Amino acid sequence: MGKIFCLMGKSASGKDFVYKNLIVREDLQLQHVVLYTTRPIRIGEVEGLTYFFCSDEEAEAMERAGKVIEMRAYDTVHGVWKYFTADDGQIDLSRQDYLMIGTPESCVKLREYFGADAVCPIYIWVDDGERLARALKRERKQEQPKYAEMCRRFLADERDFSEENLRKAGVYGASESLKNAGADAVSEGLQSAANNDSFQNPEKTSGCGCFENREKEQILADVAAYIEQIRAAQ
Repeated sequence: MGKIFCLMGKSASGKDFVYKNLIVREDLQLQHVVLYTTRPIRIGEVEGLTYFFCSDEEAEAMERAGKVIEMRAYDTVHGVWKYFTADDGQIDLSRQDYLMIGTPESCVKLREYFGADAVCPIYIWVDDGERLARALKRERKQEQPKYAEMCRRFLADERDFSEENLRKAGVYGASESLKNAGADAVSEGLQSAANNDSFQNPEKTSGCGCFENREKEQILADVAAYIEQIRAAQ
């Protein structure tokens, strides 16, 4: 049976970098899942590749038909924009493994829909000061920096990635263990989590892949190794 690797991390944690590099690796053969959104298409985006763009009415119709696996709604200055994963035939766990970027909330919904054994949470933790510095550096490069929105996302992450929400998503005690453990201790925890019996019973270990405050290239290598360990343990 295939797996859905759900990559999670607060803003400026490096999860997009990790995702973009993993999804193109031929040896991993992880499949991309195109999400749906009700927001307008942006310059450079491609319908069916970046997102499937739909209206609010189309999203509501898919909900009524039971086709929406998980949905997130964001209240923006332009109105409420929705992003969601749909049961539209893209995901076939009898044939493939998949890599998705999500939040603790969306990971919970995926686990409820496909089963906890089919969804592997991967959580990237980066010190708040480092994330804020990265976000500020990135925002300063924009033609029209949106510092207020940057701060809003930063504060929203504190709620979305609370210890309680992480536990619900299968990330057991990650915040404290990553803050208090060094890289070697975290690596040992990942090795035990890759054991099949421990992975099936997350109460025995962290129940997920947790990666702490290191360079993005090292986190990328560690996440790739973790995915390979999970596959080997099946």
